[in-house]
Amino acid sequence: MTLSIRNQLPGTVTEVTPGEVMATVKVHLSGGQNLTAAITKEAAEDLGLQTGTAVRALVKSTEISLATSRVKGLSIRNQLPGTVTAITTGPAMAAVKVAVDGTQLTAVITTDAAADLSLAAGTPIVALIKSTEVSLATD
Repeated sequence: MTLSIRNQLPGTVTEVTPGEVMATVKVHLSGGQNLTAAITKEAAEDLGLQTGTAVRALVKSTEISLATSRVKGLSIRNQLPGTVTAITTGPAMAAVKVAVDGTQLTAVITTDAAADLSLAAGTPIVALIKSTEVSLATD
């Protein structure tokens, strides 16, 4: 299956915590980062997720926010430090490529936000991803 989701991060499940309706799944990405996904309990069961399961974490580029440093006092579980490798700006939106330990993410943010953050190739950045915006796929 081919998907339009640009951000497909390979990793391995390290922990599954089921709840009544939702489950949190911790994933160790192949680049060394850790990521948390919040998916339905039913989806976790259907995928057969358990410690050691190989997965791909899928995140739409519009669901990644950017910050110039780690943010304290924030409920967003995933804060992945990286470096801007390229930026393409248009009148309204900008596509920002970010190198994150062995992988590349694409974040789409407003052109105004990119200017406010003074983004350019080489800028250190932190990609912020809500756990509810991470989907998981198995092969």
